[in-house]
Amino acid sequence: MGTPEREQAASAARQEAARLTALDIHGIALTWVDTAGLTRVKAVPTARLAHAARWGVGMSPVFDVLLSDDSAVTSAHAGYPAGDPRLFPDLDRLTVLAAQPGWAWAPADRRAQDGSPYPACQRRFARRMTGLAAERGLRLRMGFATEWTLTTRPAAPGETPTAPAPVEDAGPGPAYGMTRVVELSDYLGDVLRALSAQDVAVLQLHPEYSPGRFEVSTAAADPVSAADDVVLVRETVRAVAARHGLSASFAPVGRVGLPGNGAHLHLSLWRDGKNLCRDGGGPGAMTPTCEAFLAGVLRELPALLALGAPLPASYLRLVPSRWAGAHHCWGVENREAALRFVPGPPDDPEAANAEITCFDAAANPYLLTGAVVAAGLAGLDDRLTLPDPVAGDPADGGVPHLPTSLPAALEHFGRSVVLRAALGDPLFEAVLAVRRGEIALAGEQGPQDLADALRHHY
Repeated sequence: MGTPEREQAASAARQEAARLTALDIHGIALTWVDTAGLTRVKAVPTARLAHAARWGVGMSPVFDVLLSDDSAVTSAHAGYPAGDPRLFPDLDRLTVLAAQPGWAWAPADRRAQDGSPYPACQRRFARRMTGLAAERGLRLRMGFATEWTLTTRPAAPGETPTAPAPVEDAGPGPAYGMTRVVELSDYLGDVLRALSAQDVAVLQLHPEYSPGRFEVSTAAADPVSAADDVVLVRETVRAVAARHGLSASFAPVGRVGLPGNGAHLHLSLWRDGKNLCRDGGGPGAMTPTCEAFLAGVLRELPALLALGAPLPASYLRLVPSRWAGAHHCWGVENREAALRFVPGPPDDPEAANAEITCFDAAANPYLLTGAVVAAGLAGLDDRLTLPDPVAGDPADGGVPHLPTSLPAALEHFGRSVVLRAALGDPLFEAVLAVRRGEIALAGEQGPQDLADALRHHY
């Protein structure tokens, strides 16, 4: 990033700052997602946006190896107090926050002080994998279906003379029940209005299984934009909840024994304007390119689980017969398969896609989208084909499980030549260190204690 690029960025930022000031926006949240999946932030006044765009905002490299409780571990490449990489706002994604008056948001890329790429930048990793696919003439479209649990907020200290009321699920009605939408129509309406104002295209919004759980699906975009969108969705849902006196949690599990919060990743492959997930001679009418790509993803799923189900508590969600994708298989329109292929209506060229159901909402979306692309491209290189699809409940047919614990998933991740090569040693080693740290942090805690410890972190 040389002097001309810095000056150009600063000039563009000055124009944006003038626009935002006219809108009474005084603070801009610059976010990145750490290896543990938590969205971190440094905020700057609007008047400092041009400086941030030119020189970046300093942040410690320790954030690469922070755990979910804000303690830190070390890896071979990160975790030390020295160093000052910089956060550079992506002005193309600068967004006025509809549920946080006076605030705007921009995702940040991380660079070294001289402007060179920071090797552990997860957003850059997703962009780099997207570029490798583009070099093959492939355009990836991805979108997340994000689930969260909505609860009442306990009274703040001093608000009542007695002990605060216990936290309760907001909207205890049935799954997919209109009663829950009626009870929370003001809140859900504000979520939709805020996302629309922020140019996030919503496809669906509905109550999910378990009291207080909801899901929102957003339109497909390129992998980096899809990851940006899910960060914006989560923080918007959270902000709207706060304005309604509620609390939104994206932790993998709220109450043990009930379905948890997933983050299903939908994807399709395109070349020259044609959806490669349809009109082919392969299984489910997919093209050979689509089949090889998905076969690569399926092969790497046990290792990908260390990215997409990143916490010990994540495996409390991965229970068979709960649509959580607990089995290592694929199926056509099978919601129990970890990899679900959806041919869609025959006359809708955009509908055909694949859905990965085993990931949860604690995952870093940039690591996830980039790693899925890397796994798919490796499948193309190896000319893989898919095994026979599973038609019924995999639990009834002896289909193997995906790893049932984070240590088991981490063993697969540690052996993955594909993911190590794609991520590079700094990112790969950071993931290993953080996941080992989370395993040690969990210790001998009981299942509900694990879930409770994460409720207000995600």
